Amino acid sequence: MTKGYMYILRCFDNSYYVGSTKDLERRLRQHQEGKGAMYTARRLPVELLYYEEYSRIDEAFYREKQVQGWSRKKREALMHGEAYLLPKLAKKIFK
Repeated sequence: MTKGYMYILRCFDNSYYVGSTKDLERRLRQHQEGKGAMYTARRLPVELLYYEEYSRIDEAFYREKQVQGWSRKKREALMHGEAYLLPKLAKKIFK
């Protein structure tokens, strides 16, 4: 099976885009050319901030879907290597 990548881009409007691919370099080129996704095509240029490599593309796709559901703060903790914050950021606090 083909290895895969989960990645996070920062768009021109400072939003984040989470994706997965088998070829990270090619996919980044596609995003920069406005051919990667409609979301990023409207928010060029984009910058790669973070990626994880997996031995199988389906693992990268699963991780993409997981991280897409995260808050901005939780994504930023992941990108900054602050894994100890992830459980705390996953809990919803109601006041």
